[in-house]
Amino acid sequence: VTLLYAVLHMRHSWKYFDKMRCLRKRSAASFLGVLVVCLLFMNLYIEDGYVLEGDKQLIRETATHQLNPERYVHSFKDLSNFSGSINISYRYLAGTPLPRKRYLTIGLSSVKRKKGNYLLETIKSIFEQSSYEELKEIAVVVQLADFDSAWCEGMVQDISQKFAHHIIAGRLIVIHVPEDYYPVLDGLKRNYNDPEDRVKFRSKQNVDYAFLLNFCANLSDYYVMLEDDVRCSKNFLTAVKKVITSREGSYWVTLEFSKLGYIGKLYHSHDLPRLAHFLLMFYQEMPCDWLLIHFRGLLAQKEVIRFKPSLFQHMGYYSSYKGAENKLKDDDFEEESFDIPDNPPANLHTNMNVFENYEASKAYSSIDEYFWGKAPSSGDFYGIVFEKPIKISKIKVVTGTEDRQNDILHHGALEVGEKIVGNKKGRQCTTYLRLGEFKNGNFEITDVEHKVLFDINCMRILVTKSQKEWLIIRSISVWTSQTPNQ
Repeated sequence: VTLLYAVLHMRHSWKYFDKMRCLRKRSAASFLGVLVVCLLFMNLYIEDGYVLEGDKQLIRETATHQLNPERYVHSFKDLSNFSGSINISYRYLAGTPLPRKRYLTIGLSSVKRKKGNYLLETIKSIFEQSSYEELKEIAVVVQLADFDSAWCEGMVQDISQKFAHHIIAGRLIVIHVPEDYYPVLDGLKRNYNDPEDRVKFRSKQNVDYAFLLNFCANLSDYYVMLEDDVRCSKNFLTAVKKVITSREGSYWVTLEFSKLGYIGKLYHSHDLPRLAHFLLMFYQEMPCDWLLIHFRGLLAQKEVIRFKPSLFQHMGYYSSYKGAENKLKDDDFEEESFDIPDNPPANLHTNMNVFENYEASKAYSSIDEYFWGKAPSSGDFYGIVFEKPIKISKIKVVTGTEDRQNDILHHGALEVGEKIVGNKKGRQCTTYLRLGEFKNGNFEITDVEHKVLFDINCMRILVTKSQKEWLIIRSISVWTSQTPNQ
């Protein structure tokens, strides 16, 4: 009886387990079906550029200024390695598709302002400050991003009348994206305690720029982002090309030619689709200029690479947001910035007490950095030893900054030298010729090649009187006239 009971119990158990296996199979099949559907929906969300539910943690991290780029580089590249464009139907309001690829595309997005309008002046500055040869290599794309059709029609008429020859020549295109393509712009997150209308304004601006970037992705090798109230320096394209050439072989995501907002940010065109998707994914999280900083960091460019002098200046007095006053100016802007210094290769050294990591090399770089030393004494120096003897046409040295206007060289001189002695670590010149004194912390001299008869091996800034203030050497610029015969 006991044995029979055991057999019946075992048969009952096998039936139970068999039933469980069938149930697990059906459950697994159902789960896989649900998973496939979910993946399809996720793919649709990715293609349309909207925020994925499963990426909220990444979004939360990105929405803070404590983002660790190294931690998220891999996941971001996996998530956003979009090579294709976003499927949008653009309306050509003026101009036609470009017949050939250009070197640089300049993108502008403009909306109706309550006070003032600077778009026409910005377009005029771009064309007037470019030579005929430079105009052959640029394309200007203006996106009228306002939903007021009457305003758009009026702006198109004004642009077409004033810049007809540029439109005919294929240098200027005006586009518009219908409102139907925009995501939800109401009831968005109130990040940073911004009022609801401010959140809507900055979120729409992110989408505006995403659509503009998407359009410009295949028009040129490089792309520069401007605002619609900007003045350009003369021959800015030649200056940009010179900088790009100097960075050849080095990795960069963003080169900056202005310190303000998202003015003068330069990108490789092959990065534009990914940047467009990125702005769409996080459009409601934060302002555009903050997102651009995170984009650069997530693609492993840790430091800002900003060049001086700035090539673009903010000229608008009234903001596009509610017509509020906006008096921001870039004090590094120079109207005639075509004359960019050469700063030939050199070894830099100083006997001054350097503060933290503001070392000597930062004053000689074209990047927006500087040397900062503690209170110098008479006889202290900042030395430059050129790798090869050179002919110099012009020298310019600027000390102090806008924030620390008293940290200048109050008493100093600039000298050039010849006849190098010593090994590579301790090379210096045996004789020096004084070219002049610093005035109000600055030094500038031209026609050096006519005043100095020898090939220059060294240059130094000499402190001629002790000072209690610290010293910032903001920039050292050297222009060469020719390479002497070796």
